[in-house]
Amino acid sequence: MKKIVFIAILLSFTAIYSQEAQKTITVSGKVIEKKTAAVLEFATVTFTNSPGGESVAGSITDDKGNFSLKIVPGKYHIKAEFIGLESSIIENIDLQADQVLPTFLLDEIPTQLETVEIQTEKTTIEHKLDKKVFNVGSDLVSKGGNATDILNNVPSVSVNYNGTVSLRGNTGVRILINGKPSVLTANNGLEQIPAENIEKIEVITNPSSKYDSEGTAGIINIVLKKNKSKGFGSSVQVTTGIPDNHALGYNVNYKNKKINIFSDLRYRYIYFPGNESTSRTIYDGNVIDSYLDGTVDRERTNRTFTAYMGGDYYFNDKNMITLSYFYRNNTSRRTVDYAFNYLDENRNPERNVNTKEAYREPQTANQIELNYIKTFAKEGQKFTINLQYDFWNDDENESIAEQEFFPVALPVRALKSRNIESSKDFLFQSDYSLPINEKSKIEFGLKGEIRRINSDYQAYDNNVAIDSLNNLLHYDERIIGAYVQYGSSIKKFSYLLGLRIEDSKTGSNDRINLFNIDKKYTDFFPTAHFTYEINDVFNVQLSYSRRISRPGFWQLNPFGGIADRRNIRIGNPDLDPVYTNSYELGTLIKWGKVTINPSIYHQYSKNIFEDIRFTNSDGFLVEQAINSGTESRIGAEISFTYSPLKWLTLTGEANYYTFEQKGMFHVSDKNFLSKQSTRIKFSTWNFQTNLNYLGATSSGQYSSKSQYWFDLGMGKDIWNERATITLKADNIFDSRISKGSARGDDYALNYSYRSPGPRVYATFTYRLNRKKSDRERLPD
Repeated sequence: MKKIVFIAILLSFTAIYSQEAQKTITVSGKVIEKKTAAVLEFATVTFTNSPGGESVAGSITDDKGNFSLKIVPGKYHIKAEFIGLESSIIENIDLQADQVLPTFLLDEIPTQLETVEIQTEKTTIEHKLDKKVFNVGSDLVSKGGNATDILNNVPSVSVNYNGTVSLRGNTGVRILINGKPSVLTANNGLEQIPAENIEKIEVITNPSSKYDSEGTAGIINIVLKKNKSKGFGSSVQVTTGIPDNHALGYNVNYKNKKINIFSDLRYRYIYFPGNESTSRTIYDGNVIDSYLDGTVDRERTNRTFTAYMGGDYYFNDKNMITLSYFYRNNTSRRTVDYAFNYLDENRNPERNVNTKEAYREPQTANQIELNYIKTFAKEGQKFTINLQYDFWNDDENESIAEQEFFPVALPVRALKSRNIESSKDFLFQSDYSLPINEKSKIEFGLKGEIRRINSDYQAYDNNVAIDSLNNLLHYDERIIGAYVQYGSSIKKFSYLLGLRIEDSKTGSNDRINLFNIDKKYTDFFPTAHFTYEINDVFNVQLSYSRRISRPGFWQLNPFGGIADRRNIRIGNPDLDPVYTNSYELGTLIKWGKVTINPSIYHQYSKNIFEDIRFTNSDGFLVEQAINSGTESRIGAEISFTYSPLKWLTLTGEANYYTFEQKGMFHVSDKNFLSKQSTRIKFSTWNFQTNLNYLGATSSGQYSSKSQYWFDLGMGKDIWNERATITLKADNIFDSRISKGSARGDDYALNYSYRSPGPRVYATFTYRLNRKKSDRERLPD
């Protein structure tokens, strides 16, 4: 019934705005900075019918400084604006036919004392044919944080306490960096990407065929900043906080007509405290046999150093080559205290066991990349080649001391394990875009990826090797893909049709021949996107895509840590991929100062991943991923932006969905997620609050309770925008606590996990020969 009402409202909007449609003309132009002649991306161009009047139309410039929009013929006052520059105005211009306006030249703002100037922010949401773009450069709550912090502030996206990213509540999401898979996302790499380096987040719920088919929920593309200003520029950033969160970063670049040399160095130390409690009821048939209660206190630290360097060389204005190298060195340490209380059926103590774990994991990651870009005289024609080689390794070392001290004290049991993992990954990608005419273009490309991962695991009990765990796992993956897509428009109707073909081969084997699993499959992934523009303030979009989620190495690897032997996780090397058909209908409505983006969607998935827990012969719980069956998900989502005043912006989103799982489990449930943000921004200071809510839900054996958390931040520009100070507080009320339960054939488990709690930190950024609006060149 709710879906029917929503569609009826959507159709009503369509009818209303169809009646209001009028004859329009196309007006275009360009915005550049007067002093440097640099093009200005994301400059705001506003059309009013009187000086200082209400906006009747507007546009944002693209990465070449160009803008274009359709308006009703008439007389207008046109203003071009950009943060940190004086606005430029064309007054009382009569526009009666398609026209290219004179170029807007924006100059620096003269220094003024004791004045407050209100500035325009970037557009929060851009709605494109196959994706939504969330500009996060002005997202104050993310200052001084990392990529995880930013993702938690992006509508439709959430990150849980262990770093798992989900899109619309679905964890089958693909994370890209600048449109490509990257070593930056491996081994908790998102925690090591500074928020200051991120320009925008692209959320692609139904990707076109140009993108990899990986990710049943869709794709999240993290776009890092790039320098576009000539000359020398640099910046330094310092962060400190409680609990420990200390960072130092330095970025420098030099650019002229032929070269652009860049480098970025970062060091960070961060501390994550946390605690957990569990209560397990053990059954013998339908009768309670005993209880097992446990508490866990964790302390984890990360010391991370990253270095990025490289250069662009411009053969001419049509040919460019880029060579870059990225290096990351991260050392993770943790100490964990476990306490286990065994109780009889009447909850009388039977045994008490304590375990102390010391863990150390040094990691190194490397990425070498070579890019070639060729453009042509024909606007929009482009050819690219990308070669990328990633190699990383980590060395996981666990040392565990376990002792039973009730009813009698027993000798300490010493457990040790070591897991040396390494990966080599080579990627080749080439894309070609060819405009056929002003309204049509065709794109096609090839991609190949070859990966080899080794995991050498050893475990010892009181210095005696545990033969059942000591093994070497080899995992090989080869994916070859090709795509073609065609896009065009007919009056107000636009479409993009594509097809991607991928041939995949994976293999797993081990040293002692416990298993030898090879999987081969060739799949076709069609995509379709349609947009109909009712008028300048209202359009409707319909899209479809077929997607795949291949199991991650951590889901496949059957050998892992033994710190908590009462709660063990093992991989499943025989997991099959998940396949999803995804449909979405949405619209973008602009009412002056309000932008609303509602959508409804449906996803049907086969072979879904589900974590199950079962009891082994020792009475311990073992967790493993399986292919449990099918899932049908239907949802409605709405996001909005409202700027009632020039200095005030309100944004929010809500997502409600129902789902049904069939197979090993039969589960029908629903979930609700929402976010709200308030931003107040003046010329030299700003303030922001974020409120997040995650509703209760269930899946397979698991049920989770709702949670909410509240973040805030404030900042001030000083020294004529050469420096910025920001203060940030996360999870202020210490309310981000994950609680839930799991139920199996012979047990019932309740758990509670408390994340690091409130975090408060400050960040100081100083720019040398660079303004706040200038952008750095960071890893591709």
